[in-house]
Order: sequence, then structure tokens, then C-alpha cells
Amino acid sequence: MDTGNVMDIYAIYLFRPGSSPVDWCEGNYLISSNIAEFVNTFSNFLFILLPPVLIVLFKEYGRFVTPGIHLLWVLLIVVGLSSMYFHATLSLLGQLLDELAILWVFLAGFALFYPKRYYPKFVKNDRKAFSWLMLLSAIIATALCWWKPIVNAFVLMLMGVPTMIMLYTELQRVRDQRVYRLGLRATTVWGVAVFCWINDRLFCEAWSSINFPYLHGFWHILIFIAAYTVLVLFAYFYVESELPQRQPLLKYWPKNEFEFGIPFISIGNPGKALRNTI
Repeated sequence: MDTGNVMDIYAIYLFRPGSSPVDWCEGNYLISSNIAEFVNTFSNFLFILLPPVLIVLFKEYGRFVTPGIHLLWVLLIVVGLSSMYFHATLSLLGQLLDELAILWVFLAGFALFYPKRYYPKFVKNDRKAFSWLMLLSAIIATALCWWKPIVNAFVLMLMGVPTMIMLYTELQRVRDQRVYRLGLRATTVWGVAVFCWINDRLFCEAWSSINFPYLHGFWHILIFIAAYTVLVLFAYFYVESELPQRQPLLKYWPKNEFEFGIPFISIGNPGKALRNTI
């Protein structure tokens, strides 16, 4: 068969609704004839609505620590849009875009905030070199995932658990009890999110029997809360560890006094701008 024809067939297959081997518990096309999984599609709303608020709240952080923080919030929007497309179509292209967007959030977060004490020896505490390593890893993983889509699931699983273990380790070192409490909340939300994901994937029949096949939609809401909170925490750890003169402060908007609302990092001593770029 002609190579051009093979590529055309593959492209058609990528875009075809239902071409993904993954199908979640929610019934397909029950609410809308144009959207495969209605609840799973629109439960991504936080990925779209909250990052612009975070960009504003982290304006000071972006100016005096690293403008790269805004890349993370933009990537979260990409995750939300990709996930919406995937669940609306259940296409293989949607699945790949969804998973790859998550992968790039992980690697961009590592490039910005991965603690230097955990660096491999060959990068010699050089964040710029480590950032290039993360970029190279992202490119290789992206190529592998297009070649063998199943690779993506294993890559994401390998990243999630170590990240939470590293968060636990960092929380043992932190002195600010506000930060510690936020870390406990983030870990709890992450645990509940994983519970929802596993139950939706493995025990669909049981949940469908009680007319509640929507746990994956709750996963979207909870994992966004956990993900952005973990990014906020590592943004704090980075300044505390590498730029302590900046005096990082964990605050909440709009109610800072009661630790209620959207957490963000304020800089107590901006001084002269020092920036870390990826």
C-alpha cells in the first residue's frame, strides 16, 4: 500500500469519533447527539476558568521570581481544552492530546521547581541544564506516545506517585504551618480524585447500577484542584529553598485570614528582580 494512503487512513482514524480504545463509564450520546460524554466534557470547566485568575494572582511571582509560572497556568488551559475535545468525541486524537498536555504540565513543573537536591549528578545543580533535559524528555515522550499511544499511560503513572511522595518529603521540611496544612489538603484531594478515577475505570457496572456513572467527571474537578495546589506548593518550596531573600508568603484570595479561597504565593521582599527561565 502506498505510504501516502497509509498516512491518510491513519489521519482519518485519528479524527474519527470513537476511535480511542478508552471509553469511560458515562453513557455515550445520552444528553446530546453531538457530545459523546456530556458530563465528562463539561466537568473540565475549572481548567478553563481558574488559570486566568491564577495568572493575575501570580503576577508578582512572575515578575520577581520566574515568568515561567504563567506557562504552567496556560498549559492547564490546554489540558482542559484537550480533555473536553477527547470526551466530546472519544477520538484517538483527543486521547493523545489530553494525555500529552498532562505530560507537558508535569515536565514544565519539574523544569521550574524540581528541588536541586534531587537532581541527577550529571546536571551538577544547574537548573538550566535540567530544564533542557526535561524539554528533551518531553519531546521524546511525545514522539513515543504518537508511535505507541499506550506508552503515555505508563509515563503518567510513573510521574504522579513520585511527585506526591516528593511533596510529602518537602512538607516534612517546611516551617510554615499554613503551607503544611495546604499540603495535607492537596494530598487528601488527590487521594479522593484517584479513588474516583479507579472506581470509574474498574467498577463501572457497580456505579451504573445505582445510576451514577459520573465519577470521572468528579475526577476532573478534584484533580484540577489537587494539581494547581501542588504547583502552588512547589512554587513556594522553590523560593524558600533557592531564593529565601524573597520571603515567600502563602496567601488566599479573596479571604486570606481564614485560609479559604484560591491559594497563591506573594513575595514579601521583591527587591531586585531575579528570574529563573526555562
